[in-house]
Amino acid sequence: MAASMAGTCRYISLHGSFILLRRTRLYLTLKSKFHCTAPAHNGLLFTLNKRGILKNSFPEDAAQDRLPRLLQSGAQTVYCGFDPTADSLHVGNLLAIIGLLHFRSAGHHVLAVLGGATAQIGDPSGKTSERERMSAEVVEENTRSIRESIQRIFTNHEVHFQDNSKKLGTVTVLNNLHWYKDWSVVGFLSEAGRHLRMGTMLSRHSVQTRLKSTDGMSLTEFTYQMFQAYDFHHLNQIYGCKIQLGGSDQLGNLMSGHEYIHKVSGEEVYGLTLPLVTSTVGDKLGKTAGNAVWLNRNKTSPFELYQFLVRQPDAIVKHYLKLFTFLPLAEVERVMEQQREDPEKRLAHKRLAAEVTKLVHGKEGLESAKRCTNALYHSSVQALEEMSDEELQQLFKEAPFHELLLEPGTTVVDACRSVNAIPEGPRGYQMVLAGAVSINHMCVDKPEHVLIPKLHILSNGLSLLKVGKKNFYIIKWLSL
Repeated sequence: MAASMAGTCRYISLHGSFILLRRTRLYLTLKSKFHCTAPAHNGLLFTLNKRGILKNSFPEDAAQDRLPRLLQSGAQTVYCGFDPTADSLHVGNLLAIIGLLHFRSAGHHVLAVLGGATAQIGDPSGKTSERERMSAEVVEENTRSIRESIQRIFTNHEVHFQDNSKKLGTVTVLNNLHWYKDWSVVGFLSEAGRHLRMGTMLSRHSVQTRLKSTDGMSLTEFTYQMFQAYDFHHLNQIYGCKIQLGGSDQLGNLMSGHEYIHKVSGEEVYGLTLPLVTSTVGDKLGKTAGNAVWLNRNKTSPFELYQFLVRQPDAIVKHYLKLFTFLPLAEVERVMEQQREDPEKRLAHKRLAAEVTKLVHGKEGLESAKRCTNALYHSSVQALEEMSDEELQQLFKEAPFHELLLEPGTTVVDACRSVNAIPEGPRGYQMVLAGAVSINHMCVDKPEHVLIPKLHILSNGLSLLKVGKKNFYIIKWLSL
């Protein structure tokens, strides 16, 4: 795994969700405190706050003095957790990864902790009911898939976005199952349970919300905060980790970790929260919200991710450029000025889409997204010729895919009938005459016209057949 990161990275795992924010008196708004200390104006936290990536800190006075000084004293270790409750992360998770990338670019070491153990417990934070139980086999497969996705994004960032003059920190992707699998129930409770207090655990917002619900809360879910607290302690002891990134729904879990470490070793550790990323109607961009845009291409193709970002409303595109890209803020302002001068070109939206797609899927993924865009929306025959079978099937997901033998004299109507695109008999023939059929974005209204290579059949052996406005068929021609 390290080799794939150009020799600079190691990898670790994931264990919590992290993209929610709720105001609380226990958190101190970073923006209101960073003006107090001059060094902070040039520090990483101040920069991330200006971009909107960080919202609050814990403990209360961390942002004012101690945490900026710690980060300026030398390379620190930062972690964020991701529970593999699905086989892919989604765009709502991306901000946490970007937060880790910023820390790494500043020379700090980052841990991405995959919750191979905690996913089997189930985090109650932000949930109205208990998750369905997941088998160990499903969690293991999800963990493998998400590990690959995180490693890919870190590699893409290093290759396409990193300033070579800066020394990168290391990346470690861990699985917390590795430090739980040999514990017995009695042993773990004896070790970890004695450092946590029931009253404090019961007072957590996530616990109180669930206890008041109709379904209540299971003992399994209630213990989740103990596992996350121990995760932080373990990472602190083994990796010297002093900083955790998380969302506001993780506040109780983060506080439990802070209290646990303080009781066991007396060491000072810190928490930083990330803002809630929402859709245009205010819904959380997550899989439980039913509007997930996934980071794995087998669930959301590069084209679909690109189009999701291009279609964002004007009012939010500047905010997203600051959150999801690594463009300097001055460059963001320049892009927005170009947008204001010619809004119809949607230059800011396209820049956002290009930057994020390249981060998630690499240069090849971005090129694929642009080919699909040109093929679908700009009727580009060249783009169709450059597309692979896989890209065509991703672009036209509902389109039947057929492999046909190309026989001499095959006509337009023959092709249409071979894939059941038109009815048999005079009605189907009449549809072609009426101009209802196109091949490779060109209307074909002569049913008996013989298919011509490089016109009806592209150089990649494909034909894109459309009948009416929405009915597509993909034909892969096989030579005799």
